[in-house]
Amino acid sequence: MTRDRLFNTESGASFAEVLVAMALTMIGLVGAMGAFQAAERILQTGTLATRALAMAESRIEAKRSARWDRLLLDDLNHDGIPDLVMRDDGAADDVLADDGVYSGSWDQDGVHLVWTVTPSRSGSLPASGHVLLEARAIYKSGEGQREVRVGTLRANPVFVGSQ
Repeated sequence: MTRDRLFNTESGASFAEVLVAMALTMIGLVGAMGAFQAAERILQTGTLATRALAMAESRIEAKRSARWDRLLLDDLNHDGIPDLVMRDDGAADDVLADDGVYSGSWDQDGVHLVWTVTPSRSGSLPASGHVLLEARAIYKSGEGQREVRVGTLRANPVFVGSQ
């Protein structure tokens, strides 16, 4: 064999080699796109969970800062005019009528928010020494329906007497 023939190989890759390289590249791209889609779903669920928690905490803080005599009124759009009056009527998200638990609900941005005010004396907010404030934010994720719960106690600032 001559020296020129050994070093003068100008043949390129075969058609089969090009097809194998393209197939491997496509498999890698499909895998990367699947990973990006999974990451996007996880981020959306995390964003929704964060939004649900923020809404529940916000509703609790609104109830903590409201005057005692306006505790069952809600100004959801912050315009100074009550948009919702909490009721103990067994309708909508209120579980049982006349059970002493007042509730309200609101849907926004994929989150269903339900909040309750439970006086220490059933049915009598002014005569109660304290109330239990609870908020539940319900949202859908890839694993199904999820729920965030937040709660606190609030004392009646003008309560005089014993329980």
